[in-house]
Amino acid sequence: MASETGTINPADLREAAVRLLARREHSARELVDKLRRKGWPVAEVEKAVSELAEQGLQSDTRYAESFVRSRVGKHYGPVRIRAELNERGVDRPLIDRVLREAGVDWFATAAEWYERRYAGEPPADFKDKGRRQQALARRGFEHSMVRELLD
Repeated sequence: MASETGTINPADLREAAVRLLARREHSARELVDKLRRKGWPVAEVEKAVSELAEQGLQSDTRYAESFVRSRVGKHYGPVRIRAELNERGVDRPLIDRVLREAGVDWFATAAEWYERRYAGEPPADFKDKGRRQQALARRGFEHSMVRELLD
């Protein structure tokens, strides 16, 4: 942050950013937001994050790929993953490309979660079927996929 003379030491800012990136990947927006909350000036933070991206130390692509792998491992669907990445400041075209290149069989992912959650028990009634549809939708699976899985 600012020294006693009121100037910003870019090396300290860079070190703070690299420390955050050492823990885990961050989107550029996440990194900017975290550093701003710590009191660093916006213009300096944006410049530092831009430089880190140019040097390959920060990458929205790597972040998105890591995020998708993590969420697929937890049986989340593409709708939810797309929304969460969007909230974290990742560009829509990048999100779409990463989801497409992930090569995930979303139906199999939904079916695996459904089987684990409900252990092969058929819905008791119409209301129970609706609850199960809502659970799958909350996990981020598309409506058509949910209908196909439950029919």
